[in-house]
Amino acid sequence: MPGSPPRPRGFGGSGGQNMAREPDKALTPATLVVLATLGTAAIATTNPGIVARITQKGLDYACQQGVAVLQKELEKITIPTFSGSFKIKHLGKGHYSFYSLAIRGFQLPSSQIKLAPSEGLDLSIADANVKISGKWKARKNFIKTSGNFDLSVEGVSISAVLKLGFDPASGHCTVSCPRCNNHINGVRVHISGSSLGWLINLFHEKIESSLRNRMTSEICKVVTSSVSSKLQQYLETLPVTTRIDHVAGINYSLVAPPTATTDNLDGQLKGEFFRWAHPSPPPFAPPPLAFPSDHDRMVYLGISNYFFNTAGFVYQQAGVLNLTVTDNMIPKESKVRLTTEVFGILIPQVAKMFPNMKVQLVFWASSPPHLTMHPEGLVLTPTLDAQAFAVLPNSSLAPLFMLRLSMNISVTVGATPDRLVGQLRLNRLLLELKHSDIGPFSVEVLQAVMNYVVPIAVIPKVNERLQEGFPLPMPKNVQLFNLVLQSHQNFLLFGADVHYG
Repeated sequence: MPGSPPRPRGFGGSGGQNMAREPDKALTPATLVVLATLGTAAIATTNPGIVARITQKGLDYACQQGVAVLQKELEKITIPTFSGSFKIKHLGKGHYSFYSLAIRGFQLPSSQIKLAPSEGLDLSIADANVKISGKWKARKNFIKTSGNFDLSVEGVSISAVLKLGFDPASGHCTVSCPRCNNHINGVRVHISGSSLGWLINLFHEKIESSLRNRMTSEICKVVTSSVSSKLQQYLETLPVTTRIDHVAGINYSLVAPPTATTDNLDGQLKGEFFRWAHPSPPPFAPPPLAFPSDHDRMVYLGISNYFFNTAGFVYQQAGVLNLTVTDNMIPKESKVRLTTEVFGILIPQVAKMFPNMKVQLVFWASSPPHLTMHPEGLVLTPTLDAQAFAVLPNSSLAPLFMLRLSMNISVTVGATPDRLVGQLRLNRLLLELKHSDIGPFSVEVLQAVMNYVVPIAVIPKVNERLQEGFPLPMPKNVQLFNLVLQSHQNFLLFGADVHYG
């Protein structure tokens, strides 16, 4: 799509409000889920993590693109030289030959792909016509004549079944053409180049029969070959696994053959993050998806909260969900500083034990963050541990205390033409003192400090990285537009129209 990337469309936050933001240049997705949730699993799952749906509107567009490719392949049909003999009363027997035959056009004006619930897809083409040109020559004793000819094959109809399946080993979609039929209504020949061209009209039935038989046998060969090669190769450009970073990848492989209903073609994708070096199954399974019957867009993705929560599991298990906050990350104009003097106002022993020193806070996810989805919005409930240190003059760290932070965070997920991005907003933060190296104190005195530090230093860093997002499973040369994103119970519904090219 020309021009600058469209603004992402999003859904989330409290109250189910829609929000749109321009995605920034982002950092690594390893920390994409720091405080947020955004291996192939070794266990089989009952439900898919993602459901990919193509509507009839999408199939109509796919038909246009596919038939354009098929047309080019049909125009490559070669027609061999054919010859024969003829007999004219009172003149005797002669010979003819048609050679240098070439297809000048194979028009497919009316085509359609329909859903066939019992088999897959039905391709039908009607009122096609073929223009052929070539040369001819005829000989009767000492009489020789030759010229050019134009031939029109009219009323060509083609019907084929496209059977869809999947390869369990690779996770790719497979397609075959088990049945194909075609019919030709008529063949018309126009002869030019000789006053004796009328001779050809004496055996035009032989010419028409030969060409009809040739075209009839070749058309379905081309259709079947195009399905098994061109279409199959294109389907294999759909990503099965996508590497995100040094920690994780995403598994988009099919877990079952695509299923056709009267309204849609659905594909069930594994839809989960996995640890690239050490895959291990998540300790939870995907929920069922109550997919709505939307048909306005060409394609839809139902993205389960399982998909996002496997990300949280993978990154937390890899130990990369951590962030260090120092005083230079606090706005210069702020009166709240990460120093022992400021902390000493609240906890006097800090300033007494470590006078005039910087304070450093290290946050990490003590358990995988959990994302829940409802029609009203998305909520993330991470639990973090935070260790406070005094930075000694020799740059070594002296432990002060450790806190547990339980948070409630509103999540806005936005969509760009090729990926999802995220945005967080802190709703609530509760503190618990896990351990103190400086003696007992009331954790409530730190509530105001953490209410300030987390939104001003932690959340912006996470949001900065969330803007990189993660890629959507799309085949080669496909661009999405007219994006829509809705929150439902346990899943996001992402819809779009498609442009190929």
